[in-house]
Amino acid sequence: MSPDAAQQGFPHGIGGADDVVFMPLQASTQWDGLGHIFDHGMAYNGRRAGDVVTSEGDQVTGIETTAGRIAGRGVLLDVGRVCGTGGELPDGFAITVEHLEATIAAHGDTARVGRGDLVLVRTGRLTRARREGWGDYAGGDSPGLSFTTADWLHDTDVAGIATDTWGVEVRPNEFDLAFQPLHQVAIPHIGLFLGEMWDLDALAEDCAADGVHEFWLTAAPLPVTGAVGAPVAPIAVK
Repeated sequence: MSPDAAQQGFPHGIGGADDVVFMPLQASTQWDGLGHIFDHGMAYNGRRAGDVVTSEGDQVTGIETTAGRIAGRGVLLDVGRVCGTGGELPDGFAITVEHLEATIAAHGDTARVGRGDLVLVRTGRLTRARREGWGDYAGGDSPGLSFTTADWLHDTDVAGIATDTWGVEVRPNEFDLAFQPLHQVAIPHIGLFLGEMWDLDALAEDCAADGVHEFWLTAAPLPVTGAVGAPVAPIAVK
């Protein structure tokens, strides 16, 4: 302890410390909120983007509106373990509906996916980043969901889906002249919460050990007023 910290001048010798954080809200384990992505100027639920997100933030679907609400049945789909090599998928691997269904079949009944579930998809990309260094983890090539999973995401009626990658969907993206096209459908049209940069390794090991891939998941983001996304410290309880 430095002399400055030891002698702060408060009565009876009390001292303490505080912290300040300055960071982009979507630079860690986080949820994308419903005001994060627009399609042709339209936000979630048919609203004009300019009527939702202004210089004062998201005035309609700010992430604080989800505080305490993102909690429920979670399901881990370890696609890296089932469809990959050594538990990891290579960069550019597009996870299709067939891969998701094969993973569910391999995991068994506890991995069934249905209405309101929070689905966690492990690719192994974060595992590799931890081993080899972060490199171009943020924005670079990566395994991820194929654009063709959009119908599955809608039809299963899940509440949210999170992965251990920077951007949920496969990179490079599957179309020329495209940038995160699955986001463009999933957020403004389906109303789906997308989670990015989730560390799923410990959970995956536990699920592989006992064969149970469902759990209670509490994943409330920081309630930053007007934010279009925010960090989260998810907790899975089995």
